[in-house]
Amino acid sequence: MTKPLLDGADLKLGLFSANCSSGMAVTKIEERWQATWDDNLRLARLADEVGIDFMLPIARWIGYGGETNFHESVLDPVALAAGLLAETERLFVFATIHTAFNHPLVAAKAMATVDQIGRGRAGLNIVAGWNKPEYDAMGVELPQDHDDRYALAQEWWEIVRRLWTEPGRYDIDGRFWKLSGVEALPKPYDGLLPILNAGSSTQGRDFAARNSNVVFTVVGGPDDGAAVVAQVEANARETYGREVGVFTPSYCVCRPTREEAEDFHRWYAEENADWDAVENLMTLQGLHAQSFTPEMLQMFRGRFAGGHGVCPLIGSPDDVANEIKRFWDAGFKGMTLSFVDYVGELEYFAQEVLPRLERMGVRTPR
Repeated sequence: MTKPLLDGADLKLGLFSANCSSGMAVTKIEERWQATWDDNLRLARLADEVGIDFMLPIARWIGYGGETNFHESVLDPVALAAGLLAETERLFVFATIHTAFNHPLVAAKAMATVDQIGRGRAGLNIVAGWNKPEYDAMGVELPQDHDDRYALAQEWWEIVRRLWTEPGRYDIDGRFWKLSGVEALPKPYDGLLPILNAGSSTQGRDFAARNSNVVFTVVGGPDDGAAVVAQVEANARETYGREVGVFTPSYCVCRPTREEAEDFHRWYAEENADWDAVENLMTLQGLHAQSFTPEMLQMFRGRFAGGHGVCPLIGSPDDVANEIKRFWDAGFKGMTLSFVDYVGELEYFAQEVLPRLERMGVRTPR
């Protein structure tokens, strides 16, 4: 049976990076998101109530510096997923796992347990890795060859998938892992978990097309995104015989008028941006990831302050709903949202934007 997150019936909406201090907003304002357990629990319960489809926490171990040390405090995504799934009824929760830092046997058991807690509502976000300071903190060498990172991730996922699906005890003789006498129980609650992979490089998008249900990729907007969707879907279908859904991240500032939204965005993302943290983040992206070209990094400097470099949704409820519809028309099957104040702003979004999306046929009532 297809899980509702993957049915493609309408545009799925999720919440991104709410487990991180400041969320996606690289700002110095006092009102920035704190990302405590209580914050995330309130947010998950609200999301469950208003019909948001999923939460996608990320994994971080050190901050990005600057005055705020952006992402200084980050709740562990696996433990968080277990807690939130126990406290909700409908919401899917992904856990982000870095293949370089987590043994596949340990990860397979942890995520099968999380899925048992959620009765089939857990998802797995596989990350091949890019952030060199975090590799240094772990005492692990960052492979300089981008292909090697994805070769390791491919073997990691093949081991996890085998552990989730194959009974008994067996040996695994791979390039990166040589395991003797492994066995894995429990299995996931209801078949394989939905798999998400975030990739905007050629290798990343290909890995996602080969392995994921959800290809999570950064685009400039719905116009260039339409070509990306077509390319990713064609690659998955023609090369791997698979159907995938392409999702993209966004950050949202929605107010009763466009002027109010633009004023708030200017206040937190320009006048009070933590520009040192922005520069650190952009430098790391430019040096160690291929999600953004140098031209995109320069163009999106303001977007990094506003929402970590992803697409902005700024304006009135009509403006925001219309822009989301453009992504749906471009072929995207889902989007993530982030806010400066996830709880307060999601309440307004649910009251004003979700009904508009339903009237447009972009969303079906939950």
